[in-house]
Amino acid sequence: MNDTRKYMVRASHCDHRASEDEILETLRRTTAPLSRSWQRLEKAQRIVLKFNMIKPPERVEYFAGRRRELVDDAFCRATLRLLRERTKAELIATDTYPYGNGNITPDDFNYRHLLDEFDVRYVDSCLPPFKTFDVPGGGCMFDRYVLNEVFSEADEVVSIAKMKNHAFMGITLTLKNLFGLPPMIPPQGRTRSYYHHIIRLPYVLPDLGMITDPCLNIVDALTGQKWREWGGDGRICNALLAGDHPVATDACGMRLMGHDPTSDWPTPPFRRDRNHLLIAARHGYGSVNIDGEIDFESEVTGPLADFDSEETDSAATVASWRRTTCEQGLIYRDKARDFIDRYRGQYIYLQDGEVVWSGEDPRNLGSRRELSGKRKDSALWLKLVDPDEVEGESFDAYEECLTAA
Repeated sequence: MNDTRKYMVRASHCDHRASEDEILETLRRTTAPLSRSWQRLEKAQRIVLKFNMIKPPERVEYFAGRRRELVDDAFCRATLRLLRERTKAELIATDTYPYGNGNITPDDFNYRHLLDEFDVRYVDSCLPPFKTFDVPGGGCMFDRYVLNEVFSEADEVVSIAKMKNHAFMGITLTLKNLFGLPPMIPPQGRTRSYYHHIIRLPYVLPDLGMITDPCLNIVDALTGQKWREWGGDGRICNALLAGDHPVATDACGMRLMGHDPTSDWPTPPFRRDRNHLLIAARHGYGSVNIDGEIDFESEVTGPLADFDSEETDSAATVASWRRTTCEQGLIYRDKARDFIDRYRGQYIYLQDGEVVWSGEDPRNLGSRRELSGKRKDSALWLKLVDPDEVEGESFDAYEECLTAA
């Protein structure tokens, strides 16, 4: 039966107090059955790694002796040791830096020493050279994205994530980890809030998955975090998991967290937006059907700990934001020529059918909560006014979400 299933995921027990050697041994055991992953990796000459690790050193939080919000140093070293054992490929780590410094990664970022130790080159995804990548078969949210050219040079991609809830997306595992890839500096890049936008983000994440298609997906679940991605409560989970597809891996990770991977907004943990894994699966990228399409074996039983996302706003407020976001997107679609005539090449914030801000760089405008003024329940929708609509935004997503609202 296993041979007929499309995807493979394995989860193993690993005590959160384990040594680096013990973590490595568990990683070997957990990833050994992932033959499709290793067949691709062992043929590769260049492999790009995306760790959920970057943070200013003074802001790194710890819990039970491990990094609370990020992949732990020992887990990172064990992963790099495993890759060095199994492949002779060049290893390249990449990320973006959303913590000031003009969004340029400082030379002394918090895990640079680990990359140097294993001769892993670092590429700042906010810096050129860039290339435009089409989403295979057409995107869920956009048809194409500008990313660092390193992905055109990469034979394979590996995503290494932490087990966490997320206030915006419900959960963050190996697919959400890819959000760190798009450049944030205009004009080639998009300000972080462009993609990290209500309605858009759960459709953007499958697009990034389809472009990069990580063949090995690993989750550090020695410890995890409840409520949100930053500033939540630590959890001891004593596990790690790995799979050959990000959506399948994350679906199994959700089950181990005690969440239903087939659920959707407004069912917790998806209190604020849609289930990006479900959107990906329905688009034909991966599966959340653990019992039917995923060969999942686990030494641990969920829930590994008490997990849930934080309710940052009332259900009524969130529903209003979602509805009005969809309305603004459809107003733009229907009246695009009017906006192009006046705001060509600029970004606009659209609220209740009116442009409340326009300009070339929206990075430092602050919170949409503040920009919304007295209309707190009415969403602000950010859009680049491009007469050619090169990015190919799918307004069908707004139709879909408005119908479901």
